[in-house]
Amino acid sequence: MSMNQLEVLAPAGDEERFYSALNYGADAIYLGRKQFGMRASPMNFEFQQLVNAVETAHAKNVKVYLTCNVLPRNNEIPQFEQFVKEAVDAKVDAMIVADIGLLSLIKKYAPDMEIHISTQTGIVNYVTAQELYNMGAKRIVLARELSLDEIAEIRAKTSPDMDIEAFVHGAMCVSFSGRCLLSQYLVNRDANHGECAQPCRWGYHLMEEKRPGEYFPVFEDEKGTYILNAKDLCMIDHIDKLADAGVTSLKIEGRAKSAYYVAVVTNAYRMAVDHYYKSKDNFVLPQWIHDEVYKVSHRKYSNGFFFGTPEESQYYENSGYIRNYDVVAVVEECRDGVVYCTQRNRFFAGDTVEILSPGQMPVEMTLSELFNENGESIETANHAMMAFSFKCDKVFPKGTVIRRET
Repeated sequence: MSMNQLEVLAPAGDEERFYSALNYGADAIYLGRKQFGMRASPMNFEFQQLVNAVETAHAKNVKVYLTCNVLPRNNEIPQFEQFVKEAVDAKVDAMIVADIGLLSLIKKYAPDMEIHISTQTGIVNYVTAQELYNMGAKRIVLARELSLDEIAEIRAKTSPDMDIEAFVHGAMCVSFSGRCLLSQYLVNRDANHGECAQPCRWGYHLMEEKRPGEYFPVFEDEKGTYILNAKDLCMIDHIDKLADAGVTSLKIEGRAKSAYYVAVVTNAYRMAVDHYYKSKDNFVLPQWIHDEVYKVSHRKYSNGFFFGTPEESQYYENSGYIRNYDVVAVVEECRDGVVYCTQRNRFFAGDTVEILSPGQMPVEMTLSELFNENGESIETANHAMMAFSFKCDKVFPKGTVIRRET
């Protein structure tokens, strides 16, 4: 990674999300497998899926990073050699690791593999960063609790060949660098093995020990308070400041988020970075790019710790998401003045929608007439994944998102 070029790094929880990131402008994509990753879910990538993903990404000059950033227990160590071997066979560009023991094993099993040190490691100073680089890491993913000034000092006091990656968008963990025991304590789901139940998003009351069953709100509100609930991170307006601080990779959180989320947010940061390089001396983000990150499901935004200790990083009213738009369809192809699509959510003929293609401003359009797969006029696209079409003289690439304001 060149220090003179910001990398847009997007998440992929499965193949659909992978192609969203790929089509909407990611320079690199990070993903996980069934083991050793911090998103333990039925999704993730089987070996052949990983091989196919890497091959497809490399054909577009996009890199793929494989997560192995859990804090492993003894019984998992014997399985790690095969995991590394398959990563090498799949030709992934780097492995993301949090544990020093796993770092040493990657160096042993795959000495040529590029290694990135996960945010789980909790890197907050230049001594730790440099020492990890000396141990063989090419990149460090900083703890999310650092300010831009602290990042700049780390950049100034470490090897210029070391990449610095920072989370710039997405859900924030209330625990330092994501090392949390709350989920395991309450519901026996280990956050450090990717199984977090997100109890920080739950509502809490106080209970006095001599009054069992009587619950007292922390604030005078019958709903209690979401005292641990962090706002989402958003740095879309500050690409220039991130670059000035020495960040080389802009990481978007969201391997558990939808393909629509991945597409829209990746596209927004792609456009923001491209605009930054066109106007470095007077960077002002165009309003439409700023607005894009508000068109996905999100919590209230904050700038995290980038500008110092945050004063309003928690949201105490509820843990819900703000959702103003729904994806209603995805474009499959355009041919002879007709746009052929697959439905995602019900909508009607006459609805006004926005059509978002990679690298483009969204186009607003009223779909006055819809047609089913037999070319017959229909009033609504109301069946999941149904094929339908509409007439249009514009051409949109495959994978283009069609959304509607709710």
